[in-house]
Amino acid sequence: MADMFSEDWMKKFKDAWNAEKDLKDALQKIGFNSAIGYGFDGEDDPRGVLIVENGEATDGAAYNGQTLSWDLRATPADWEKWSKKPPGMMGLGMAYTSRKLKFKVGDYAAMIKDPRMAGPFIKSFAVMGRVS
Repeated sequence: MADMFSEDWMKKFKDAWNAEKDLKDALQKIGFNSAIGYGFDGEDDPRGVLIVENGEATDGAAYNGQTLSWDLRATPADWEKWSKKPPGMMGLGMAYTSRKLKFKVGDYAAMIKDPRMAGPFIKSFAVMGRVS
């Protein structure tokens, strides 16, 4: 997955996000709007960004200084592992507490306590696995 979070990958992720009704529709119900950065642990900036407006991904692009609502980081190996076998609630909690999944921007605790956001967040890992 050398090209994970590249411009091309992010565009495909945007399309896969929108094709997943359990993700897009659930977030639409709560009026979810965010700029979500994705990248690798240890790097200064995320590699890609997904713009979500009212639950729908409207843009997937390379990161270019956009103001982020969320900035998620992990090693390439962990991202690949989670895209092949998405973590459940317990696995996600373990990844966060063990610092395998880092939130450089965004409030993990607030998100995970809100089932309207936690479920779609977990679903987003499965969607990543559909990007080729």
